[in-house]
Amino acid sequence: MPISLEEILKIAHLCRLEFDEEEAKKFSEELSKILDYFETLQTLDTQDVPPTFHAVKLPTPYREDEVKTFDNIEGLLANSPKVKDNMIVVPKVVKAPS
Repeated sequence: MPISLEEILKIAHLCRLEFDEEEAKKFSEELSKILDYFETLQTLDTQDVPPTFHAVKLPTPYREDEVKTFDNIEGLLANSPKVKDNMIVVPKVVKAPS
């Protein structure tokens, strides 16, 4: 499925990209090859193929939550611009409903 040079330049404009004519021609050829490959994939019978979310099936690595203490609280707070009662003070980011 060939993509014209005009289509490449329109896509580039929408993506806020700038290509010279040589680059646009190269992308036109490459994207045309990619779309041709997708057309080939469309001809495959995938009726009995179960959907997958990952190419390689790996178990999700879970671990138990475990509370740990932090021994150097003074060192951590020393890097903070504003501290109050051993807590880092940050600007309010949520506006209360009016």
